[in-house]
Amino acid sequence: MLHRELEPPEELRDAIKCFWHNRRDFGEQPCSFEVMPDGYAEIIFYFGGPCRIAARELPSPFMMGLLNRPVLVTAQGRFDIIGVRCFPWTVFDLLGLPSGADEVRVFDHPIAQLQPGLDRLMRGGRTDEALAEVARYFIGARVAADGTLSRAGLAMRAANGALPVSEVANAAHATVRTLERKFRRSSGRTVKDVSALMRFEQARNQLWRDPDTSLAALALALGYADQSHLSKEFKRYSGVTPGTFARKARSGASVDIVAFVQSEASK
Repeated sequence: MLHRELEPPEELRDAIKCFWHNRRDFGEQPCSFEVMPDGYAEIIFYFGGPCRIAARELPSPFMMGLLNRPVLVTAQGRFDIIGVRCFPWTVFDLLGLPSGADEVRVFDHPIAQLQPGLDRLMRGGRTDEALAEVARYFIGARVAADGTLSRAGLAMRAANGALPVSEVANAAHATVRTLERKFRRSSGRTVKDVSALMRFEQARNQLWRDPDTSLAALALALGYADQSHLSKEFKRYSGVTPGTFARKARSGASVDIVAFVQSEASK
């Protein structure tokens, strides 16, 4: 598997975490892998394929939103992805779409006009040019970020999702009511929803990196009430206990269950 991540241009960093490219060859037979929840929304362009979820073939691009459970994706043959990893409170504004809690969203949007040109570049092995083309689109389509949401998001990520909502509101210089209203409008989710996903993401990444991590110590480090709380939340989002996940990571099976693509920056 080939994977690369690129930092976005300065003017996009309050909205986009990174651009990335991933390549896998699944062979002639359809192969399935799980996309696990985390604290980001992804705009996905793919080439090769096809790409299906629950037997439905997805167009390119589509959005992988905030997930509450793993999603099974089926692909076949050589499969290239260009992804735009967005903060969940910015992705809908970036696209000019109404927010929602959709786990997978198919949408009609001018961004789809990039697909034919990107496909030609990818077929020609010009991946860097394709990534640059996607970045140029978002620079041209950029809208001003909401300062309240930017401050809130920065505080939430710095605390790995462990801040109470009242402290997030303080960091954002807003009331809890105003912050929650803006979060629902921008992401379709509450501050608590997004914070819980951020914290799960950190637990997931740590167990993937080090399957022998003490669960009690991990719960303490991430601000869970105790190990039982960590285990309950982990199973809620992953469908398995932390112990089961760690055993799969230890055996090497986690490559296909960790995420759509594991963030290099979080390793």
